[in-house]
Amino acid sequence: MVSRIEPRSRWEILLDLLKVVAEKEGRAKKTRIMQNAYLDWRNFQRHFSFLQEHGFVGNNSDPEEGTRYYLTERGKDLLQRLKEVEQMLR
Repeated sequence: MVSRIEPRSRWEILLDLLKVVAEKEGRAKKTRIMQNAYLDWRNFQRHFSFLQEHGFVGNNSDPEEGTRYYLTERGKDLLQRLKEVEQMLR
């Protein structure tokens, strides 16, 4: 997903997180999301908590499979808007 060396901006990190969650829709666990977005735990927690607190990412808990994450309608809308910004800046 990320192939550049320079630091990512906040919106780029949020975009990467949203892309990973969307890609693994309903099957995403925190560790997998963190790894696929190329974040350390501290940065992951900060940005992922923001997405959850503002209703962009929701979760389903299952006693056997644990907590899985998905994009809410708000999250899907944000993902689309950030993709449009990304296209405009390229």
